[in-house]
Amino acid sequence: MSMIENRPDLTIRLCGPRGFCAGVDRAIQIVVLALKAYGAPVYVRHEIVHNRYVVEGLEAKGAIFVEELDEIPEEHRQQPVVFSAHGVPKSVPADAEARNLFYLDATCPLVSKVHKQAMRHQRLGRHVVLIGHAGHPEVIGTMGQLPEGSVSLVETVEDADRYVPPDPDNLGFVTQTTLSVDDTAGVIKRLHERFPNLTAPAADSICYATTNRQEAVKQAAPGCDLFLIVGAPNSSNSKRLVEVALRAGAAKSVLVQRASEIDWETIGDIRTVGLSAGASAPEVIVNEIIEAFRARYNAVVELADTVEENEHFLVNRELRSIELTSADMAFVNGE
Repeated sequence: MSMIENRPDLTIRLCGPRGFCAGVDRAIQIVVLALKAYGAPVYVRHEIVHNRYVVEGLEAKGAIFVEELDEIPEEHRQQPVVFSAHGVPKSVPADAEARNLFYLDATCPLVSKVHKQAMRHQRLGRHVVLIGHAGHPEVIGTMGQLPEGSVSLVETVEDADRYVPPDPDNLGFVTQTTLSVDDTAGVIKRLHERFPNLTAPAADSICYATTNRQEAVKQAAPGCDLFLIVGAPNSSNSKRLVEVALRAGAAKSVLVQRASEIDWETIGDIRTVGLSAGASAPEVIVNEIIEAFRARYNAVVELADTVEENEHFLVNRELRSIELTSADMAFVNGE
């Protein structure tokens, strides 16, 4: 009997939607287009999206990643600097202008929408409660849209229990776009119980891509012996997918950046594996992982699709006349 015949059978439930969202796609496209339009180097403040594969791919094309604008050398001040998809505090573009830097803002439009929601609350005299994770770039960016002291960060139901607002009758909330839908609902419920006059934003702050990926994982997880989520350790939406898979019934769920991180020695007896990817994880890595399973199992891929995504966000006006090659588009699409 051949080795192939001896391989155990395995079903891979491949979730859809998965991987790149429209905001990530747009942010990567902005860097690629800027390199074509202005030449290398193009500076990027913070990781454009939270994925090493994407960052290293852009570095190979001529992008240079910095954490702060003062890292850009004097001789390159005429080159563009791109702000990441997570958004930045108002102080960052102000700093760029003070340094006479040409910047391109790749903030996801859905994050920008949260910024506008927070500013509207404040304009109408409400203290802003931001539900999100301390230290995450998106949270830093959202809090940085408003004067210091006008936003309070709440992470958990326990935080909601302890929270003492400046005026309980004048509160408005917004949320980070990449949170667990279920966890956030619990925090909002508790805040509403304590502060009945709490005002919601005009539209849901958690973005469509986060919601869709969580729903697909939730549907696919029951009966899975293992659920793999492709994503980076600093990717909020990817880490939430791991939690969603476990809560929805997967026996085990693991976050991996590449197929090389899968621990085949401890994987145990598995018959059904769930597979999805966070919004900043390229499809090429999903395919890499499927092939790694096919090398060890008689693997059958079963599509676990929920909804179809057709969202598309336009790039900055300065870049719209630049054309991408088919190779550029394959990179932008994570293929």
